Amino acid sequence: MEKEINGGSTVADVDDNATSCGGGVRDVYGEDKASEDRLVTPWSVSVASGYTLLRDPRFNKGLAFTEKERDAHYLSGLLPPIVISQETQVKKLIQHIRQYEVPLHKYMAMMDLQERNERLFYKLLLDHVEELLPVVYTPTVGEACQKYGSIFMHPQGLYISLKEKGRILEVLGNWPEKNIQVIVVTDGERILGLGDLGCQGMGIPVGKLSLYTALGGVRPSSCLPITIDVGTNNEKLLNDELYIGLKHRRVTGQEYAELLNEFMTAVKQNYGEKILVQFEDFANHNAFDLLEKYRSTHLVFNDDIQGTASVVLAGLIAALKLVGGNLTDHRFLFLGAGEAGTGIAELIALETSKRTNTPLDEVRKNIWLVDSKGLIVSSRKESLQHFKKPWAHEHEPVTELVDAINQIKPTVLIGTSGQGRTFTKDVVEAMASNNEKPIILALSNPTSQSECTAEEAYTWSEGRAIFASGSPFAPVEFDGKVFVPGQANNAYIFPGFGLGLIMSGTIRVHDDLLLAASEALASQVSQEDYDKGLIYPPFTNIRKISAHIAANVAAKSYELGLATRLPQPKDLVKFAEGSMYTPAYRCYR
Repeated sequence: MEKEINGGSTVADVDDNATSCGGGVRDVYGEDKASEDRLVTPWSVSVASGYTLLRDPRFNKGLAFTEKERDAHYLSGLLPPIVISQETQVKKLIQHIRQYEVPLHKYMAMMDLQERNERLFYKLLLDHVEELLPVVYTPTVGEACQKYGSIFMHPQGLYISLKEKGRILEVLGNWPEKNIQVIVVTDGERILGLGDLGCQGMGIPVGKLSLYTALGGVRPSSCLPITIDVGTNNEKLLNDELYIGLKHRRVTGQEYAELLNEFMTAVKQNYGEKILVQFEDFANHNAFDLLEKYRSTHLVFNDDIQGTASVVLAGLIAALKLVGGNLTDHRFLFLGAGEAGTGIAELIALETSKRTNTPLDEVRKNIWLVDSKGLIVSSRKESLQHFKKPWAHEHEPVTELVDAINQIKPTVLIGTSGQGRTFTKDVVEAMASNNEKPIILALSNPTSQSECTAEEAYTWSEGRAIFASGSPFAPVEFDGKVFVPGQANNAYIFPGFGLGLIMSGTIRVHDDLLLAASEALASQVSQEDYDKGLIYPPFTNIRKISAHIAANVAAKSYELGLATRLPQPKDLVKFAEGSMYTPAYRCYR
């Protein structure tokens, strides 16, 4: 016998006694009889009311549902009778987060909140951005990636592995949101300074996109985190039963290139010409190749190469106010010649060339790089990777960093090595002996990989260093004065940069857009910040900063003819601010 349900469809009527227990609800779909041999269809009817509404992170407001909303949406009795405001919820939650002493526990609590109540997560993050940024992003996200297999609870983002080769377009279609504007993608091979974490690198795209929303105002529904899993060379993960990725060594060469090409083609086919794809934490050999290959056909951006370069250039432009002169008066020495080091060096050269009308090759002669084999000099040119060759200058070989400092006499020392404690006492003292105010940027993440601490930089330079780092350091007291270290954090740049591309409908990233972002960030440093020795503005004003960056980037895009959203808004700063997602609760009918 059959019974009609759901307005017309039929299912087999099941014997009450066989499927109900103690007068319970009859098992219309035969779920209680299901086994491995007898399959069941996972039926679901979704209505944004009652119990379902409380478990939808986008619409859930918890105890902030009003009496009227509770009546209208069948919530009466499902919540305690008290109604509290979002502000009160934020107060309660920040106290809850502060009770955890272990940063990873704070991270897990924040991720749990994001899964339960999206707007409250972003409101909490924005209201306490300086305190919580290190929790949801560097340095804590590094530890989260290392332990992602054991803390993995809810799938966040899209996992595309070699198993999906040949049907990536179909897999993209499984993501519930269709109006995607920005994708952050990693293959997990070089996560921060922690190396190959394979599929567990998903923490990086998830973290970056939460900052796109919190700091840049890009709607969370428009953001898609993706991890491409081609295996891992990390033996510890391959032998870990809790590892969530493919358990074989990394695929390289043609098979890797084909998978990435299918991915990039599918992304454009599915989301259109204006989808922004941000490459994140790819190893050097792939990062440069992917950026070079797709920058002329897609809207692509590599945060490790270009974002880091833009934020560091902004800090250097700001630092000129403290040390005097212009970029041509300074000599730069890098420890580290990978994605970040060469990316920063190239952007410094571009900005200097643009400001002085000096040929790029001439400007590059003022910028020196040290890699694992020592100073990059012309006698090594034949054995260098292609991205290092422009920096091979005439000089005798030098293996030690301190010797390079004493011979080249740089005014700016930049660390992008991923090697902790490489700016030793000798190194900092050499910089201080050659400069009245040495600029020292220890940029490697997380904190354990920083080339030196803020305390070491200020103490060894006798309080004369202008210091900034990649990961946050607490203020330092030296000789009766308090020094506040700046943080050259990419989070200053990429959220506003991405917003600028999206709101102008930009179709390609041009280097001039990165320069525009740097100049906008540098302009946001106030005299009060300079008085503290800071070369970056405080994160408390990050939405205002992001709006200015977005406006500057959009203006340059319109000028270059790369913007497609016409006509151009009259006031781009106001337009940027008006385009931003706000996490305040909405009233429900």
